[in-house]
Amino acid sequence: MSKTLRHRAQRVAFYILLAIILIYLIFPFYWAIRSSITPNSEMFTTPISYWPHNPTLEFYREVFSDRLFMRSMLNSTIVAGSVTIISLLVGAFASFALGRFTFKGRTPVMYIILAMTMFPQIAILGSLYTLITRFNLYNTLPALIITYLLFTLPFTVWVLTTFFQTMPRELEEAAYVDGATPFQVFWKVLLPLAAPGLVTTGLLAFISAWNEFLYALSFIQSPGKRTITLAIFTFNTNTTGGFELPWGKMMAGTVIVTLPLIILTIIFQRRIVQGLTAGAVKG
Repeated sequence: MSKTLRHRAQRVAFYILLAIILIYLIFPFYWAIRSSITPNSEMFTTPISYWPHNPTLEFYREVFSDRLFMRSMLNSTIVAGSVTIISLLVGAFASFALGRFTFKGRTPVMYIILAMTMFPQIAILGSLYTLITRFNLYNTLPALIITYLLFTLPFTVWVLTTFFQTMPRELEEAAYVDGATPFQVFWKVLLPLAAPGLVTTGLLAFISAWNEFLYALSFIQSPGKRTITLAIFTFNTNTTGGFELPWGKMMAGTVIVTLPLIILTIIFQRRIVQGLTAGAVKG
């Protein structure tokens, strides 16, 4: 086989593999869209139809007319937004200290922060439940904000520390020579340069808090304080039938919940790529 034919074969194999991966990733979301516009009469017909013969928006109308669902979207926005803001605010200050100053015990602190991201959620659920009830935070949104920070804040600190470590010392020294205070150096010089990291960690923190289910199920009881994932889960409790799940309504809710995350990812995709690759090469 000539070199040209071998090169073409490799390119064809690459694109085939890429197409398979793309289909594997997109198909679940496509199936959710398909199920959300498929009437109940066509939902489980055989042979399988990959697109409904009579598409309907009835399930979307049901979801948007559900006051508890709309309230849960507001609750999730409050919780995820608060978690993101606090993670970035606290994480930026902590990362600045860890990335720009040398002090005894810095390395153990970094590894402790990294270790915090390795605990499975279920492992600390019991202890968190005890603390939440002891501080009278059960069935409140602050309970979710505090618990979500346990996982988003260490990741934020770890990633942003890399950004501050790779920034040239000359920028900081020049600012000090011009009479800037440490806070001014942080706020006006270094923080703008860390924008890709802030966007990346902020978006990932928002997605993590938006999609969380276990703690919401454990710490929230009132219907008016449910988050979006818990609201979708409880759709089946409102059905009149004992064994039939409202798959169409659940899929419509899933699509509605997923779209904001997709839109945010598309808007900030360049920043995300910069944030994930920053610090890979120092210089």
